[in-house]
Amino acid sequence: MNRDIRVEGIPDFVPDKASEACVAKLKEAVNDLLDFTGLDDLNVIVGTPTSHHRVPKTGRSKTGSAVQGRSDDELSLQERAVQYVSRKPLFEFDFLVLPDDVRETLLSAIDLVRVEQKVFEEWNLRKFEPFPRTALNFYGPPGTGKTLAAHALASYINRPILAASYAHVESKFLGDGPKNIEALFYAAQRDNAVLFIDEADSLLSKRLTNVTQGSELAVNSMRSQLLVSLEQFHGVVIFSTNLIENYDRAFETRMRHVHFPMPDECSRRRIWELHLPTELPGSSTMDLNQLASLDDICGRDIKNAVIDAALRAARSGKEMVEQDDLLKAVERLKQSRPRAEGNG
Repeated sequence: MNRDIRVEGIPDFVPDKASEACVAKLKEAVNDLLDFTGLDDLNVIVGTPTSHHRVPKTGRSKTGSAVQGRSDDELSLQERAVQYVSRKPLFEFDFLVLPDDVRETLLSAIDLVRVEQKVFEEWNLRKFEPFPRTALNFYGPPGTGKTLAAHALASYINRPILAASYAHVESKFLGDGPKNIEALFYAAQRDNAVLFIDEADSLLSKRLTNVTQGSELAVNSMRSQLLVSLEQFHGVVIFSTNLIENYDRAFETRMRHVHFPMPDECSRRRIWELHLPTELPGSSTMDLNQLASLDDICGRDIKNAVIDAALRAARSGKEMVEQDDLLKAVERLKQSRPRAEGNG
């Protein structure tokens, strides 16, 4: 009989007092449920985006009531994995704009899912690779479509996506980081989800030598656990990094690296086209060639420029978005970028 109540979960931005009040009310509600059902005890597992919060256990004996708190060290792998939840992908593959060679690389890598039975069972490659997996590292400048591509690939193979970042697995408690990584991979396997680890630079860099501080030891432990989890993972895992010059060799040889470049003029034209829906008044009158000629902008910049132009047009009472609105939005975006300090 399942005696677990799982709450997925209280977000990090909720103040501690509000979080504690919520948990207290949950305990009261569970005690009422115990009275109603006649049960002796129930486990209440409250997941959070990180593991910094305690996960309480509410129980009652036949002669009275007692509430106990369990520390993170006492959580099972399954309980710790509650905080990691997969979702339906946000983007389909058709929305992805990349050079043809990059698209082909992605499709080739993801085809393991389709041919796994033949290659690893019928042809017996499982004899020396018991955990077939697709491990990809998307790297390149910010805003070039790495996150979008992860969602698009999950959609392409009809799987949910479990998205996390370094912040979701690190912990101020020594020893919790490796456990969180193990739980993250467990959750992806549990949900048959594509695992997407964003901002993975810290995890994939070379392990530290001559470790002297607890924080350095924690990072090394997390990287070691990541290697173990990656070796034993059966599925698709995607890492996203910006520019790492110092990959750990152990990771470098275990994954396929895919570079996401800044879009060229042809790609920019297609991205502008995808971000100007027919429902947007004025979209049919836009000069896509002129917009595509605007260089030094990525896909995220184009998305933000369209949203900025549309919001400003609506706020000013205009009934449509004009070409000039988009041009000015791009100019504002470029001017708002931090400038590197020079000597003069």
